[in-house]
Formats: sequence, structure tokens, C-alpha cells
Amino acid sequence: METKEIQKLIDFIAQSGLDEVNIETADLKIKVKRNATPGVAAPAPVASPAPSIASPAPSIAASATPPAEPKPALTDETKYLTIKSPMIGTFYRASSPETPALVNIGDEVKPGKPVCIIEAMKLFNEIESEIAGRVVKVLVENATPVEFDQPLFLVEPV
Repeated sequence: METKEIQKLIDFIAQSGLDEVNIETADLKIKVKRNATPGVAAPAPVASPAPSIASPAPSIAASATPPAEPKPALTDETKYLTIKSPMIGTFYRASSPETPALVNIGDEVKPGKPVCIIEAMKLFNEIESEIAGRVVKVLVENATPVEFDQPLFLVEPV
């Protein structure tokens, strides 16, 4: 199950008004719990394939927050759009220390182009751009933790 599919599922559950949902398939186990206390954030969704051995699948806690949408950044330059983190994890600009960054300032991005890697629960998730434009600023340092919906890149639409 892709991260975008999980985000759509969480959005659907959030709109349904349910407080807790458990979904289990052969490949995946998802547990979604709505925050009972306002102001307390739950971890973002993280998908992991179930092991092929008879060990139990890891449980996944998720926030009932809708998926990240490209929105104008809260800067003086409101013409910029942001690429936001779809999950909690560790941000990496490249797939390995020996390879160059997936995108640099001035690079063109388009929907579907990988822009970074986010490691969550020992899984390396390739994050793709959902917008087209030119990268004008990288907002996160390499190998640092990121939160769900945290802005990662500023992009000037083309």
C-alpha cells in the first residue's frame, strides 16, 4: 500500500467520525486512532510490508489529519509552493551518502519526480513531488528528523 493510499484512507476515516479503526491484510496492518485530547499530535502513517515469516506484522499508529496538499508557503514570497513531508522520519537528500542529492536549488521538479528520502521504521521511502516548478530553497538539513506535514522544499511554480 502506497503512502498516498494510506493518506486517502486516513482522510476517509477522519471524515467518517470514527474514533478508532483497525485494518489488517496479508501485507499490512494499520491501526488508526483519532486524538482524544486536543493539541496532542499522534504519529503520522508509516507503511511497512508484513514479513513473509509467521511473525506478527508491525502495528501502525496514524493521525486523522488530511494528506499534505501543496499550499503557498508562509513567507514574504507567497508565490512559492511547498513540498511537505507525508510522514514522520529522518530526511535524506540522497539515496546514499555516495550519491548526489536528488534535487538541488535551481532544479526543475515535476509531479512524480523523487525529491528526497524519508526513513521511517527502518524503511526508506522515496518522496515524490506533487507539483511542478523550480526548487528555490531546501528547508531541512540532511539527516535530520522531520514531522508530518513539515515543509521540506520551497518551489517556484513554472
